[in-house]
Amino acid sequence: MTKILITGANGQLGSELRNLLDERGVAYDAFDSKGLDITDKQAVDTKFDVLKPEVVYHCAAYTAVDNAEDEGKKANWKVNEDGTRNVAEAAKRVGAKMVYISTDYVFDGTNPDEYQVDNPTNPKNEYGKAKLAGEQAVKEALDDYYIIRTSWVFGKCGKNFVYTMLRLAKDHDKLTVVNDQFGRPTWTRTLAEFMIYLVDSNQPFGTYQLSNAGSCSWYEFASEILKDKEVEVSPVPSETYPQKAYRPRHSIMSLDKAENTGFKILSWQDALEQFLKEI
Repeated sequence: MTKILITGANGQLGSELRNLLDERGVAYDAFDSKGLDITDKQAVDTKFDVLKPEVVYHCAAYTAVDNAEDEGKKANWKVNEDGTRNVAEAAKRVGAKMVYISTDYVFDGTNPDEYQVDNPTNPKNEYGKAKLAGEQAVKEALDDYYIIRTSWVFGKCGKNFVYTMLRLAKDHDKLTVVNDQFGRPTWTRTLAEFMIYLVDSNQPFGTYQLSNAGSCSWYEFASEILKDKEVEVSPVPSETYPQKAYRPRHSIMSLDKAENTGFKILSWQDALEQFLKEI
């Protein structure tokens, strides 16, 4: 049986991945930041030397996008670049394959078309810059890696846009949501399934992009989330809600490479419908 190690085990994606592996009866070793501080190189090396994993699902990340611009800037880089390098170098040393999760924020969002995997990157916020540096660290340390860029993630465990909208709808009969930022929502279940699929079906190593199929604005996403609720959702421009970190206006990433592996990708509407039934 393949020896699996998961970082970020209690996060939104790590929790989904553990649940999926549990359902499939697959054993793994999983660690949150208390069990394995990825920014501590010696701790990472020791853990890998003892466990000798064959596959590493690196779900640990610093994801507070706005805080990453100032008070969280140091932590953002320490986790997303340094921590990722520690994990990648340890994986190389023990001969493990690695799956690293990246983001649409490696792009600037000025492309009116879909971003291809090999399009030039140009991150405009600290989070995107650090995640891109993490991609580079993985490429420098390893040959046997999968980098998966994703976007607009929602899942059962953790904070996300779906939960925020559902919470706001309880206390408000009218909501306004930005209608000039476009992307692809991603259900953690779909992402976790793809992570396992790449490894188990021995897909070519490299960079992939995975979200649910179709695209929308945040306003359209909110409207779908709340379509059965007694709340009026209205579109507004981004300027209505100023944010510290730059947000790409049009970060729709091509799914062609992921689809060409034979992996079946749910539409974001179907993924959302299934998710809402589960919570």
